[in-house]
Amino acid sequence: MLCDPELPNCFDLGGNLSLSVGDLNKCDEDGSDGKKGRADLCRDQLSELNEYVKVDVASNVTSLQDEAGLLKLVEGASVVVITVPLSTSLLAAMNDKCRASINKTRFIYALSTGVFSTIFCDFGESFVVNDKDGENPATSQVENILTSNPAVVKVLEDHGRHGLETGDHVTFSKVKGLDGLLSSDGKSTYEVKVTGPFTFELPGMDASACSEPATQGYITQVKTPTTMSFKPYREALVDHGELMMSDFAKFDRPPLLHLAYRALASYAEAHNMAYPQPGDVTAVKEVWDLAKSLDFEKILENNPAAAERIVLHLASGSRSVLSPMCATLGGIVGQEVLKACSGKFTPINGFFYFDADECLPEAPLADVAPTGTSRYDSTIAVFGKEAQQKLLDLNYFLVGAGAIGCEMLKNWALMGVACGEKGKIHITDMDRIERSNLSRQFLFRNKDINEFKSAAGARAAHEMNPNINIVHYQEKVGADTEDIFGDDFYDKLDGVCTALDNVEARLYVDQRVLFYHLPMLESGTLGTKGNTQVVIPHVTENYGATRDPPEKSIPVCTLKNFPNQIQHTLQWARDYFEGEFKQSGEDVNSYLSDPDYAESVQQNSRFETVMAIRKTLVDERPVSFEDCVVWARLKFEKIFNNQIRQLLHNFPEDQVTTSGTKFWSGSKRCPKALVFDLNDKCEDAQMRNHFDFIVAAANLRAHMFGIKGRTDEEYFVEVLQNVIVPDFAAKEGVKIAANEAEAKESENAASSAGGMEESEVDQILSSLPKPGELAGFKLNPIEFDKDMDDHMLFVTACSNLRALNYSIPTADTHRSRAIAGRIIPAIATTTALVTGLICLELYKIIGTPQKELKIDAYKNGFVNLAIPFMTLSEPTPPATTKAVVKGKEWDWTAWDSLDMNMGDITLQEFIQYFETEYNLDVSMISHGVSILFSFFANKKKLAERKKMKMSEVCASVTKKELPSNQLFLIFEIIANDLDTDEEVELPYVKFRFR
Repeated sequence: MLCDPELPNCFDLGGNLSLSVGDLNKCDEDGSDGKKGRADLCRDQLSELNEYVKVDVASNVTSLQDEAGLLKLVEGASVVVITVPLSTSLLAAMNDKCRASINKTRFIYALSTGVFSTIFCDFGESFVVNDKDGENPATSQVENILTSNPAVVKVLEDHGRHGLETGDHVTFSKVKGLDGLLSSDGKSTYEVKVTGPFTFELPGMDASACSEPATQGYITQVKTPTTMSFKPYREALVDHGELMMSDFAKFDRPPLLHLAYRALASYAEAHNMAYPQPGDVTAVKEVWDLAKSLDFEKILENNPAAAERIVLHLASGSRSVLSPMCATLGGIVGQEVLKACSGKFTPINGFFYFDADECLPEAPLADVAPTGTSRYDSTIAVFGKEAQQKLLDLNYFLVGAGAIGCEMLKNWALMGVACGEKGKIHITDMDRIERSNLSRQFLFRNKDINEFKSAAGARAAHEMNPNINIVHYQEKVGADTEDIFGDDFYDKLDGVCTALDNVEARLYVDQRVLFYHLPMLESGTLGTKGNTQVVIPHVTENYGATRDPPEKSIPVCTLKNFPNQIQHTLQWARDYFEGEFKQSGEDVNSYLSDPDYAESVQQNSRFETVMAIRKTLVDERPVSFEDCVVWARLKFEKIFNNQIRQLLHNFPEDQVTTSGTKFWSGSKRCPKALVFDLNDKCEDAQMRNHFDFIVAAANLRAHMFGIKGRTDEEYFVEVLQNVIVPDFAAKEGVKIAANEAEAKESENAASSAGGMEESEVDQILSSLPKPGELAGFKLNPIEFDKDMDDHMLFVTACSNLRALNYSIPTADTHRSRAIAGRIIPAIATTTALVTGLICLELYKIIGTPQKELKIDAYKNGFVNLAIPFMTLSEPTPPATTKAVVKGKEWDWTAWDSLDMNMGDITLQEFIQYFETEYNLDVSMISHGVSILFSFFANKKKLAERKKMKMSEVCASVTKKELPSNQLFLIFEIIANDLDTDEEVELPYVKFRFR
């Protein structure tokens, strides 16, 4: 239910994407003089976002000062969200009614005023939070549980700390030992007393009478609800308690803003609920006087000048609605609404204040009076006309048109970025729109499905602001598209904004902005977590200067024979899919198309490769779908029964190591062979993994060979009844690596024995049908795609069957998809928040503060809406390298280069330049991996090159023509000081030859 009968004004256009200039004077549909209120004007566009959400307008409320009408709206509501200024008495009355309602209505009040904002949350005296942080429950594996009183649990250290706290509750599953004392049904809970990072006690559990300790099992933390208590609005206004911080460099800011907003509210109540007009010095001064009169805690006395600046700016820009601040506030408030409805995640308790005063000039500007008809009046009110013109003239490259890209386009359209004659936005994204995108990429609708994201996003931005100049591409940004995004392209840009979902692409763009000395706006999300980074040439470090540590890989022997987590079995299933349905098909196609294929295969894998080709092309080649079903059934028997029985033949269940400990203990779980049962359903995931494996494997196999598949169960039952499965017989002399060292040794032995198999390889190759005999035959290799249901059905079933082999809890398709694809879904709230924060940095980049900013004025952000938590901090400065050039010290950074803009000079002139300009003797010049000049090279060849132009030398040595759009060449040089003969460490040379 929307309620806002007020008519739109020019300030609304700065942050409301549903309004346009034409709405400022829009009449009713019947042509009468009655104008539409903001709620009526926004309803239709809001309804488009989700067809399942009914959006109504409270037409019976005709004014925001209609106290009776507004109070009536509270009845029956689950959450009341107020985002417009109301009188303190009305807010308190509405809040009181929420607290007294049968529904326990939650109350949220939020305001965006220029670069300042406030949120107040009251969810009642007793609000239950079911999941305080949204993190996955801590899990670990039992190494042993001692027979003591109380029982002491030790977890496997190689899986990390248990992550528990005293008072937490846990469940156990698949526990082996302890005489069954410990319930391992995964439902009974036990309280924990932590005694160390890898140990904890179970108070009240006496295991001293048990005959044996527990040696294996799984531990899962149980999330326990917590209860929060909130103060009502009228009470919190006077006694706000502890205020949530957003920037620890402004530890005294929240109390100041609390006072300033109270003064602003007092001013509005004395002026018919109207805030000061921009530039109205008298009104702004009145707000400052009110703040002083309300300052019972002497907050203003700490730093009067700084406090006055904040209060005056807040008052002067209080009517301004800026899109970046609305996005920031909207992301936070949107998540608070979800918390109020669901009890999931910890809400803000009381007041929260946020500001970006670093964007502001020292004092409020004078020439900021609104036109009343411009969509940019809000920006001009805070930053002035000159700043708005800079936004209009911007030329920016937006890389990505997904969730963050959509939000960025919306913000830019409302801000006026590239909406002037000189401005232009370039946006690129290779992806097409899928239905799943619609939940978080709000510029797209059902009609846009299968269209390129960049094209649909550009069109939507143009509908918001017809003046926006935008060019869309469907190209990947990388080394292979530098003919499109090359020197001449970046040369015309003012900056780059990334909206990417992978580190590799970010690092490439990072190198581009370093080279072209461009600012970069970088942001990312991970569920409720988000981060922003602003990269400023010569001021901050670049994105790639610091990296996250690489992910820990799973040892090969663990994957092959000793898995103990569902992540292990999923990785194994992914690898199996790759080998069976992709690699085998590609190998066959290569054999059929390349006459010299046998010679091109790597020596240490020739035998395995040609054997796989023979199996795929000859031994196991299907001619009907029934053959595919038989193949799948035999594969089941081989990998989930026979291989396990062979493993147990090599390492029996009762085997002990040379040290006397059980072989099958700790992280090594003793497996069991599966007996095929078409109707079997696993306990944890409740999936028919046996049946699912056969259906998925048979259909994937059929697709590879161009055979039509089917999924009807009756057919599979009929075919499987007639499959003859050979009896298993254990093989002697089979070597199975028991640990990673043995696996490496086995691999090296296989490599060195490659020559012994040459005759056998040649024999197999000669037995294969010749490519000419199979003219036109080609397989369809299948690339795994987590979004393809048949792919995930196979991987999930395959993973679960292997998990059942090793008594590992299984996972359904949804969870398996998330693990296999390493997916943490993007959510609209976090996306809005990070784009809002990054666009506030854009104001600083274009110069809204009207002064040169130091590094502490820029802000990198990290947020977690689940806790809630926000921290802004100054970026890290770039690391420096010390060099001594011509007797003077030079601390250069990754941003620095030796720029040469002398035209395409000769190599001799290039060397001479460094001698005269830097007093350096150049001993080597390289370009990429090619050495163009070195003191030890052939003298005759060097003499010839010295006469050539630098571009000619590059083309000659690399044997590649330089693209027509390339303006620069990059050279690395080694040089010594002519006076000291000391080597001087220098940045690269950026040589403009065109």
